[in-house]
Amino acid sequence: MFYILKVQDHVRLEPELFAMPLREAIKTQLEKDYTDLIDEELGIVVAVLGVEKVGEGILIPGDAAAYYDSTYDIVTFKPVLQELVYGQINQITSFGAFVDIGYIDAMMHISQAMDDFVSFSKTDALMGKNSKRVLKKGDLCLARVVSISHKATPPKVGLTMRQPGLGKLEWLTEDKRKIKLASEKLAKVETKQSKEKGKKK
Repeated sequence: MFYILKVQDHVRLEPELFAMPLREAIKTQLEKDYTDLIDEELGIVVAVLGVEKVGEGILIPGDAAAYYDSTYDIVTFKPVLQELVYGQINQITSFGAFVDIGYIDAMMHISQAMDDFVSFSKTDALMGKNSKRVLKKGDLCLARVVSISHKATPPKVGLTMRQPGLGKLEWLTEDKRKIKLASEKLAKVETKQSKEKGKKK
């Protein structure tokens, strides 16, 4: 999930940025400081949106930089348990699939790929035994976050597609079409039955 966070902090402005207009210099410094930052509390910092407020600067003896009390907005990406995420399969292995969910790759165990017995095929795909559905590299899918571990950087995220309404986007479209056809068929049967009851009366 993406968040816009308002942060108030002292920003250490490096001397080489002193010649720039102050807000621009602070934003440049923040972009440098937040590059590739992954924090358990914040998540993955995606961008610095802007600097809202800059206070008076202070100097610390022995440090050539200046420190400014600043308020600024950042965009972060932080996966949440039970969240639905769109992703793209970027690798299939014998034990599952790695799914690009935006800013990190999540892992989906082979048993969580679909509600079926799944096997790894020679063509680097996951195949359902009964459904004959195939999951391969490049497929777009909808999954649910079922585990998050912050013991590594970036965090390890586990996904499932076994639940109803989840899976490869093509499967979801196909399932909707089947449900629509079944509903139409049922409506026809009910209409026919009610007409027959009317005739008997």
